[in-house]
Amino acid sequence: MELAAALGALSAAMAGQGPAIELAADGTPNPVASGGLAPGTAAVVRTSGSTGTPKATMLGAEALAASARATAQRLGGEGQWLLALGPNYVAGLQVLARSIHAGTRPEVMDLSAGFTPEAFTEAADRMTGRFRITSLVPTQLHRLLESPSQGAVKALCRFDAILLGGARLPDSLRAAAARHALKIVQTYGMSETCGGCVYDGVPLDGVRLAFDQGRILIGGDVVAAGYLDNPELTAAHFHRAEGTRWFRTSDLGAVHDGVLSVSGRADDVLITGGVKVSAAAVAAAIEAVPGVRAALVAGIDNPEWGTQVGAAVVGTATEDEIRSHVRRELGGPATPRHIVTLDALPLLENGKPDRLAVAELLKSTADVAPAGRRRPPGAGE
Repeated sequence: MELAAALGALSAAMAGQGPAIELAADGTPNPVASGGLAPGTAAVVRTSGSTGTPKATMLGAEALAASARATAQRLGGEGQWLLALGPNYVAGLQVLARSIHAGTRPEVMDLSAGFTPEAFTEAADRMTGRFRITSLVPTQLHRLLESPSQGAVKALCRFDAILLGGARLPDSLRAAAARHALKIVQTYGMSETCGGCVYDGVPLDGVRLAFDQGRILIGGDVVAAGYLDNPELTAAHFHRAEGTRWFRTSDLGAVHDGVLSVSGRADDVLITGGVKVSAAAVAAAIEAVPGVRAALVAGIDNPEWGTQVGAAVVGTATEDEIRSHVRRELGGPATPRHIVTLDALPLLENGKPDRLAVAELLKSTADVAPAGRRRPPGAGE
């Protein structure tokens, strides 16, 4: 990876001494030439595109600095970071930005062959900092904990903080991390908020939460300036009120006893036979079935029910076991009509599940019930 070039260009952009940049997957810094750049923009990051067309998010130097300061304060100090994610995504970029802010040099793992426990362990062994931090997605943590070699687990145990975000954390993975006493910090955020800005359900200092009909709004200095060359989408998701920048997320949630809980995406609510079903709740219920390692739920168009619940599942549980558990926990309408068993969920380059690929797979393999064949409401399949 072009670490020196990436650090140099990003440092100059954050200091206002160089042009705004967009980092490639290999760290190559590309200057952003556009008259639509917001003043003070240091970096442009593409959203993951897991649910649609990627958007170019403009991150200001002040936003990146505010995020770095708040992160260090919450974690208890500055430290040396291990870069285990592509710098073209916000979590990877933030490893570099936080390192610049801390005045430390990050260690970089070799991602040329994809994410492997061996490459992670080798990079972790090269670290010299006394306070060590890394940022992972759940898929990466799962691979490290499932590695036949004990070296990966030992490497994880040496980290003072492991930021984990980008996707839902299954209870089984949480329990596996706890058995090894890993210092997991579950993060919530997105490209538009300079990455994670809510740690273990509690907003970082300077970050505010609000809700609009259950949809989460995030406010504070960490919020991006908007989307590059897309004023309509910027107006739909960003606004300023009483001196605070706000971003309207696509997630639903609520605060209980000061802790944010995210219930799923607003567009993940499936309406089947007139009944609303949370795709995230169904996936969580499926992942609680013994033998299931991962699940992703999506809707399948159906002429009779409007939408049917479909699920892609990784594991050894049978369809009957999955359906029985979901029906017992969530009721008949939430029970998956169509289940596809996979060796692994398709992933994007950043390790997040590829929701669009799963939705297309479920659609293409679904056995649609013939028109006229009726089921009573609440009867499941």
